[in-house]
Amino acid sequence: VRYVQVSTDEVYGSIREGAFTEEHPLEPSSPYSASKAGADLMVLAAHITYGQDVVIARGSNCYGPRQFPEKLIPVMTLNAIHGGPLPVYGQGDQVRTWLHVDDFASGIHAALAHGASGQAYNVGGAKEKINLDVVRRIIALTGASEDQVKHVEDRLGHDFRYALDSSKLQALAGWEPRMDFDEGGLESTVHWYRDHAWWWKPLVATDEYRGYYRRVYGQDPAF
Repeated sequence: VRYVQVSTDEVYGSIREGAFTEEHPLEPSSPYSASKAGADLMVLAAHITYGQDVVIARGSNCYGPRQFPEKLIPVMTLNAIHGGPLPVYGQGDQVRTWLHVDDFASGIHAALAHGASGQAYNVGGAKEKINLDVVRRIIALTGASEDQVKHVEDRLGHDFRYALDSSKLQALAGWEPRMDFDEGGLESTVHWYRDHAWWWKPLVATDEYRGYYRRVYGQDPAF
């Protein structure tokens, strides 16, 4: 039985230019990313010690339908739709490479079906974007105002830039992302949240979620 570890680009830490390959050392910056790096190492140790059949898929920033409204795109979309403040960490100049959830799923499947046991595979998006530019695009798609942008204290351990080199998986299985962030990917995601309040409203109505949101952003959500 093959085990697939779903990991993240955050295990590598931040990179100012270029892109991480699977050979880069793990240098996580936050407790979350350290826990993911530790899990990767546990999986590789199980392969070495016990011969367990394992592969690791490390994805870049995902977006798409049904993403829990704690991440950048759903939080900004729902606040924009409801006329609330758009809480942007720091100056909003952090850089992320966006990968649609369907493309990440296909990348995970490619690693499962074709990956060599004991190996990690990067599953990276094709569109590198500055966070504030993503927020401005959401504003344009929802008819919101840039006056709604509110810069809040930057997150502790917040990496500046992530970028993944996915050539290893591309050469192995012919995988590449198919959903273009600018040509329908972000727009379809914004429309999904607009049209599926029945899905997200029960999630954000809890005291736990409201308390989390206040701790992170210092304000209440507009939705």
